Amino acid sequence: MSHPAPDSICILRLSAIGDACNAASVVQAIQRHYPQTRITWVIGRVEAALLGHLPGIEFIIFDKHRGWHAYRDLYKTLAGRRFDVLLHMQLALRANIASLCIRARRRIGFDRARAKELHGLFINERIAPREGMHVLDGFRQFATAIGVPVAPPEWALPVAEADRDWARAQRVAGARGHVILVPAASALERNWRVERYAALAAHAVAQGFAVYLCGGPTDTERRLAAEITAHSSVPLVDLVGRSSLRQLYALLQQASLVVAPDTGPVHMAVAAGTPVIGLYGHSNPDRTGPYLFREYVVDTYHSALAAQRGKTAEQTRWGQRVYGDDLMDAITVEQVTAMFDRVVAERGL
Repeated sequence: MSHPAPDSICILRLSAIGDACNAASVVQAIQRHYPQTRITWVIGRVEAALLGHLPGIEFIIFDKHRGWHAYRDLYKTLAGRRFDVLLHMQLALRANIASLCIRARRRIGFDRARAKELHGLFINERIAPREGMHVLDGFRQFATAIGVPVAPPEWALPVAEADRDWARAQRVAGARGHVILVPAASALERNWRVERYAALAAHAVAQGFAVYLCGGPTDTERRLAAEITAHSSVPLVDLVGRSSLRQLYALLQQASLVVAPDTGPVHMAVAAGTPVIGLYGHSNPDRTGPYLFREYVVDTYHSALAAQRGKTAEQTRWGQRVYGDDLMDAITVEQVTAMFDRVVAERGL
């Protein structure tokens, strides 16, 4: 079934970093298929700091920290405008309310099984129901709904030369390659133990790699990096809180390998084309893992799901989380170093 090219499309995906990176591949697929279509993306402030320079896209920042003023700002910015299509790609209530500021003939949202937070009240079309999908594949359904053919996801995130230069300046001379550890997830229970990160770092350095610690500027992330450094028997380059998101992306792009729990930089690394070892305990990596590198995930999710619910991922609600402060403890150093060695061998690092 052929679809005429829409004159204008509005994308509504506010957060988070990982989801915005996954969505970016879809937005760029739409751009390639409909090069004359005007695309506007309503996006969160932090996410715009990473993606807001993508060419050919109008970005409108929705800053949730402004509270109700954020909705007023969005309403004023879009006053008098009407889009052919709204791709409502977020279920959160704040996104549903924000969608009221966007006038569009077609308002495409999630199917009933995935919808929540009254999502169905804010749309007039739904993507097809599908079970067992990665988040990125769910986003790709929005492109399919407007006639964009399915193709392997691609990313073309431009990197400023100044950010490339900054990343080059962090290199350790003479190193075989560069391994980035992003130790902190948004929730503490998703983090691996500091002494295990230190042991992995020692394993990497013994093979000639330089090891970097990366992350955001929060006190929690800085403290975690300091603890890993204190436990480490080898030198580490601590860049936690010392880079912008675009500098971090440039560094990820130049890295040999990234190791991280369920956190945004996992998906930044995927967009950069850098192999990722994901450490997953609480969420299904088949749904939220590093899209192009899911075969390199080390996870305790499936065993924890069986222990807590007596079911496999296929037998329960897709995306069902498991809970516990010690789930990540089941991921051993030996498992991760073995995966490290596998990635090094398979990727010729």
